[in-house]
Amino acid sequence: MARRRFFVEEVRSGRAEIAGEDARHLTRVLRAERGQQFEISDNRGVYLAEIETAHKDLVTFRVIESVPMRAEAARIVLAAALIKFDHFEWMIEKATELGVNTIAPFVAARSERGLDRAAVKRVERWRRIAVEASQQSRRDWVPAVEDAVNFEYVLGREADYRFVLDEEPGVQDVLAAVPPERRVSDVIAVAVGPEGGWTEDERERFRERGWRGVGLGENVLRTETAAMAAVALLGAAWRSNLAKHI
Repeated sequence: MARRRFFVEEVRSGRAEIAGEDARHLTRVLRAERGQQFEISDNRGVYLAEIETAHKDLVTFRVIESVPMRAEAARIVLAAALIKFDHFEWMIEKATELGVNTIAPFVAARSERGLDRAAVKRVERWRRIAVEASQQSRRDWVPAVEDAVNFEYVLGREADYRFVLDEEPGVQDVLAAVPPERRVSDVIAVAVGPEGGWTEDERERFRERGWRGVGLGENVLRTETAAMAAVALLGAAWRSNLAKHI
């Protein structure tokens, strides 16, 4: 059975610690005790570590050895239009489990009014969700959850491949848009719109800035469903290419 994995602020001189609510979860819920071994990550490396002390509000670790990190197939940036927060938080959780590198919220023309202001107060909660999902899925590091930005900022996002999900008929299927030659250094940006979809002006501006419109079949999907389908398909395409070169 795989060991539980937790994220720490830093590993310094072979020591690390978890404090506050996370420590209380470890000691009260998981019954963590001195001598137990877990895996820890500081977003730079992964380590096998042993608990040295386990108090109610502080758990300290001693590093035993480094754990090999998994090879990365590609770096996926999910640019997600703001939607109702319960759906948006589900999307953050599942995108993290599927291995995205960055989650970039933004305000689209048809995003509900007020979500951009409310997002300012939610971003720390979203980052916490990403940490918890990373621990559950045993990721080596936590994806970045950025502050919400405007549409213009998304248009200028740099990436090797930039796809915009669109339900309009006639767009290319997402898998057909995957390049035959793929590299582990590739950055792939995927933009997904709000529940009301893109406006014609937004579509035109995406085209002008070199984004490629792609689709996911004939069914109209919810924002969070479309985002997860695209991330899963693109991630699998780049991982299959990585496997051929190992």
